[in-house]
Amino acid sequence: MASQKNKGDRHQVLIVFLLFIVLVLISVMVGTFNKINILEKSPVTEMPDIDPVEEEVAESVGKIAIIIDDFGYRNDEISEGFLLMDTHLTYSIIPGHEFSQTMSKKASLSGYEVIAHMPLGTTVPSFGEDEYIIKASMTSAEIEARMEKVLSHLPEVVGMNNHQGSKASANKRVMNVMGTVLKSHGKYFLDSRTTKETQAESTMRMLGVLTGRRHVFLDNNPDEKAIHQQLYLLAEKSKLYGFAVGIGHVKKNTLNVLQQEIPKLKAANYEFVFVSEVVN
Repeated sequence: MASQKNKGDRHQVLIVFLLFIVLVLISVMVGTFNKINILEKSPVTEMPDIDPVEEEVAESVGKIAIIIDDFGYRNDEISEGFLLMDTHLTYSIIPGHEFSQTMSKKASLSGYEVIAHMPLGTTVPSFGEDEYIIKASMTSAEIEARMEKVLSHLPEVVGMNNHQGSKASANKRVMNVMGTVLKSHGKYFLDSRTTKETQAESTMRMLGVLTGRRHVFLDNNPDEKAIHQQLYLLAEKSKLYGFAVGIGHVKKNTLNVLQQEIPKLKAANYEFVFVSEVVN
């Protein structure tokens, strides 16, 4: 009897052991199957979604708007040099001269902003623009007719600044008539500020004409060192006020300084813009 009991016990142990082995094998098979499914569903080559890192763009130190006056007098290597400048510049065309319309078209087609350099009555002798000049002694109808003639003569222009004419720009009636015409055509006005008595800016603003003012003359002194100093004075003003407007002329030394210094100012994060971007 004892022998039979021992034999039965051994059979039970064997059965338990075999069941344990079976369970282990099943567990291994299930684990392997799950791993295969995980690998099939989630390839190791998949990368998690990561938001791209945006490059930081350096903010402008200041906006510099430069007008080059007196296009129309010449059509040579100097005027061509300005048309090859790789920056936003505004070119002011004085009407009534041999190359006025030619340079207006060329500058506009080259991607520059074009405005009219409006001749106003002055004590300084003028030549060439007699049919376009506005004098304080003119009637309002005569002034309006002259304005319309200039805008028709130079259809590319988007604005206007004054050429000389301290007496006329100090006359509120004259500025009122000019501003009314500019307003009707959607053009802006930049006050060159050739006199402390100017009424141009205040009158234009009263009429709702987009308006600005000149902050620095670049080349009243034609020496290159002086032009360089004035350009960097303009840059400092743009840094102080957020923007500044400078006026230069179609002159060789002015061209030389701008060609040399504009790339340096751009590298220092100064932004060169058209005048239309800073009038308000």
